[in-house]
Amino acid sequence: MKRMASAVGATLIALACVSGLAGAQDANAPPLAAPAAPPLSAKPAAAIGPEQTFLIGVVRQLPEPPPWIAPLQMPPDDLGIAGAELGIRDNLTSGRFLKLDYKLTSEIVPTDGDPLPAVQKLVEAGDRFILLDVPPDALLKIADAYKDRDVVFINVGATDDRLRQQDCRANVFHIAPSRSMLTDALAQFLVTKRWQNWFLMVGRTDNDKLYAEAVRRSAKKFGAKIVAEKTWDYGPDARATAQSEVPRGTQIGEYDLLIVADELGEFGDILPYNTWLPRPIAGTQGLMALSWHPTMENWGASQLQSRFFKRSKRMMQPLDFQMWQGVFAVGSASLKTRNSGPAKVKAQMLSPDYDLPVFKGVAATFRDWDQQLRQPILLTHATNTVTLSPQAGFLHQSSPLDTLGFDRPESLCKLK
Repeated sequence: MKRMASAVGATLIALACVSGLAGAQDANAPPLAAPAAPPLSAKPAAAIGPEQTFLIGVVRQLPEPPPWIAPLQMPPDDLGIAGAELGIRDNLTSGRFLKLDYKLTSEIVPTDGDPLPAVQKLVEAGDRFILLDVPPDALLKIADAYKDRDVVFINVGATDDRLRQQDCRANVFHIAPSRSMLTDALAQFLVTKRWQNWFLMVGRTDNDKLYAEAVRRSAKKFGAKIVAEKTWDYGPDARATAQSEVPRGTQIGEYDLLIVADELGEFGDILPYNTWLPRPIAGTQGLMALSWHPTMENWGASQLQSRFFKRSKRMMQPLDFQMWQGVFAVGSASLKTRNSGPAKVKAQMLSPDYDLPVFKGVAATFRDWDQQLRQPILLTHATNTVTLSPQAGFLHQSSPLDTLGFDRPESLCKLK
């Protein structure tokens, strides 16, 4: 306090002296010169721009709607995009201290549209990190069109195994779990529970068949047995007669669990409590393997859920989380590169010291052989997260997370 009083007193004395000198001037003398104004080029500190700006784009092609959907199951208009926007906000929280800026531009493509022009628009505007939620053939078309350009694509929607296997691309990272990761996560839990005899019900779409193929692979990998398999061929009208059609269609003998391959959502929801035997349902309905779920609360997940709800006034869905991961993956790498060059960011994402916090108990990292994000998978039903895989006891020489999906010795990927 004495030091402060002395400083104030000295200031007052100095002002008084200046005032006295001014008063003592001759009336005919020219006035004292005013202090020099700062140069026009100087800017306040708050107006100084960022040293690096990361332009991130999102292209989402609306999927084909199911033949029947309940009002409660209608997807929100901002599905996925809301997660990407939260990712930008979270990036800015840390990046602003390093003078890093992040900007997001999103493009929505209709179901029957072509997403390539939307990608071209973003690239022409300067976006070099582009999140893609598009069908697999469209994703490959986009990746090949820009294979010689300095652009990094991040797959946040397509689960097809071939995108991580024979059709992998060097300019594509994968945030969305592959089908094999999802079915391996489910298989580990079922084997742990000793539910090893499965009845597989397969839908009529190509994606349903791909999911069924992944289920068969997981069964073989972890020692389960598919004791029966049927194709659903009753059509969406069977909802009206589920109590008669489903029991008749599920009289196949003894089994531990019914696994459903119905990615479109045509029939899977009418199977629980209508089967001939009282058996649990799992797969694309019932107990599901997902990247995220609104009931996830541990390891700080409730804080992420809360931030998302505060901004979007709804709960975070898997695609929201995957887009948040995609944006945050770039942001996490940027904190070390402090350079918005795609090549530098890509190298950092693949480096041994890179990790991505995903609120699942362990950090996620990218596999260097297929650029798939390795991460725990939730096993959940409508109102509860039951567990996370990999399950305890499934060991691996480098990471238990690599027990999910195609491991390095199994990989057919040759990045090009």
